[in-house]
Amino acid sequence: MEKQLAFLGPRGTFSEEAARALTARRPFRYLACPSIIDVLNAAATGEADYGVVPVENTIEGTVNAAMDWLIHEVDLPILAELALPISQHLLVAKRDDVLPLNAITRILSHPHAIAQCHNFIREHLPHAEIEYTNSTAQAAQIVSEHPEEPWAAIGTRLNPEIYPLSFAQQEIQDYSNNYTRFVLVGREPLDMPPSDREKTTILVTLPEDFPGALYQVLAAFAWRKINLSRIESRPTKKGLGSYLFVIDIEQKMDDVLLPGAFAEIEALGCQVRQLGTYPFYLKAIS
Repeated sequence: MEKQLAFLGPRGTFSEEAARALTARRPFRYLACPSIIDVLNAAATGEADYGVVPVENTIEGTVNAAMDWLIHEVDLPILAELALPISQHLLVAKRDDVLPLNAITRILSHPHAIAQCHNFIREHLPHAEIEYTNSTAQAAQIVSEHPEEPWAAIGTRLNPEIYPLSFAQQEIQDYSNNYTRFVLVGREPLDMPPSDREKTTILVTLPEDFPGALYQVLAAFAWRKINLSRIESRPTKKGLGSYLFVIDIEQKMDDVLLPGAFAEIEALGCQVRQLGTYPFYLKAIS
């Protein structure tokens, strides 16, 4: 029986592209969900077997909804990660005449997509109203369903293959090195192809009465020569100024180094929770 994989829909999102890239070697049934939280809840409750969500973008940083839900609301191990190159395009409904940029009155897209194209919008579409949607594909769908309106969507290269749209302008993102990190999560292990890069992600909650605890946490990795690729503070949601730390470690879980580091951190009175140890891919699995 085919497993089901949830992603942020509707069809044509970067999340769908990442989902298909991460699972290219096996058949999956795909479930499009209206929000990132719905994707994670589907995987957590069994409506889907796995889910793919964005967690960080080169330009906009952390996708807060995804990280906070993974930290506070669901217990879903990270099974794999993909860094997907992101290209944004300005799309308009297909029509008999060409819609010039100065005639566009409204731009629809996901907030992160809008933010990735600020310079283009300021230069070419400063007069246009901005409307945020749950996904780039939803924006594309809305624009395609209202061809009589002078609206445009910021979306993916896949959108014109799915909806009656055409490119008004291609590659409008502010930076060419625009990537989004997507993670594959699920309740059951999944056999993934080998990768030359492995990661482990943990959450560390510091004791409230231990000055310099974060320094001691980092020292536990430093003297073992364990490389950390990301350290990010997230609110514990227990009060102002109360934080936990998300730490990405540039190696998979082993039998000696990481358990030793975790034991040293816990001896300080810190809480350590492992979010996953998994392969990291810089391109689609083929």
